[in-house]
Amino acid sequence: MAKRTDLDLASRALGGSVRYASDEFFAPREALILPGESVHDTSTFGAHGKIYDGWETRRRRTPGHDWAVVQLGAPGVIHEIVVDTAWFLGNYPPEISVEAVWMDGSPDEETLQAADWTTIVPSSAARGNTKNTYRVHNHYAFTHVRLNIFPDGGVARLRVRGTAVPDPRVLGSRIDLAALQHGGDVAEISDMFYSDARLLLYPGVARSMAEGWETARRRTAGNDYVVVTLAGPSTLDYVDFDTHYFLGNAPGWVRLSARTDADAPWVEILPRSKISSDAHNRFRLDHVTDEITAVRVDVYPDGGFSRLHLFGELAPAALSEAIAHWLRLLPSSAYAAMLASYGIPFAAVKDLSAEQLLTLTW
Repeated sequence: MAKRTDLDLASRALGGSVRYASDEFFAPREALILPGESVHDTSTFGAHGKIYDGWETRRRRTPGHDWAVVQLGAPGVIHEIVVDTAWFLGNYPPEISVEAVWMDGSPDEETLQAADWTTIVPSSAARGNTKNTYRVHNHYAFTHVRLNIFPDGGVARLRVRGTAVPDPRVLGSRIDLAALQHGGDVAEISDMFYSDARLLLYPGVARSMAEGWETARRRTAGNDYVVVTLAGPSTLDYVDFDTHYFLGNAPGWVRLSARTDADAPWVEILPRSKISSDAHNRFRLDHVTDEITAVRVDVYPDGGFSRLHLFGELAPAALSEAIAHWLRLLPSSAYAAMLASYGIPFAAVKDLSAEQLLTLTW
């Protein structure tokens, strides 16, 4: 069984972006959200001095503090913040705080600075060369976070761990129902010796074999598999097993099964089929009429691939519930503004009709 863990909602691999920063004189802000661990080379120096694998501001000689604003790749409910100061010893910030806000789209710097930010980590001590971890006790969903460092210094990585909350306004069309940003996730896995099976559900294309799922070489009978839960009860049209970068270690064959709920038996929807390495392997699912909640991918006998895409449409009742769930998690000001923007009179979520909820889809 796979252990369900929080996502790094800010990760560049999920589409996160460091939108603005007060200063990045010594090292660029973009490094904050890179998915890998920070590395250190004692010999790297540039025109501005020592180059660190992280974000580093100059020594502040005026009042105030430095900050960086991150747009989350997957908006969601934040459970934990990690401010990793790896390799920063004489130049780390001794104190930090973190704020968050919900804002649609990609607002400019002036709009973000004027927003009504919520403090999710109050001013707290930080240590150098340490993964400084802070629990967040707030049940609302957010789209942006602002890391404040006092007064200046460097941070190697920022991790924003939590649960993704899919934007239901894009769920009303034909989408990838397995994608993490749409609510898909890995529920069970036979083996992930080399890499995390969740990488299968990340957006975009893999940049190397390291950004996919790969099992150990099987020396016993049987085969490997992964179970993926979908965004909600859905009808499926086709599947894409993307094996790019997997050359000598892609599976020889795949099989796809589905079920309508956790207690239902698995039903084959794609028989065992040969696939190619380093390619898109797409199959139509013409005879799937039931509302599917999860799929099981069997690979024969072992191996890996970079991405799994399952395209289809969310069932109307599931879409309505996804919209209601999303609205319940919006901060109160964002909730009121959202209803007003669609011309819906203000009311509690439980009092909104299914017709009103469904008007929020794009």
